Amino acid sequence: MEVTLLEFAERDLEEGYAFYERQQAGLGDYFLDSIFADIDSLILYAGVQREVFGFRRLLAHKFPFAVYYDVVGRQARVWAVVDCRREPRWIKVTLSKRRTKS
Repeated sequence: MEVTLLEFAERDLEEGYAFYERQQAGLGDYFLDSIFADIDSLILYAGVQREVFGFRRLLAHKFPFAVYYDVVGRQARVWAVVDCRREPRWIKVTLSKRRTKS
């Protein structure tokens, strides 16, 4: 399986990095390393996660984040990397907007 990070998800990762880096120097790097390890697992396990808001959702192992993706053919497309502490309605609306913008 090929994994593609869409621009939306790249921005999410930048925001997450900045947030954790403000908390403690070096924590942003740890956040990215951890999230990218989770995303890399999609190479083997894409499609087995449950569907939420029209996307597959992979829960991160070390941070309270979720990776929202879909599978088209042999490609897993990552649409969002979202803090799970967000209001679920906000997540649903954001994902819906992203899908219509593509």
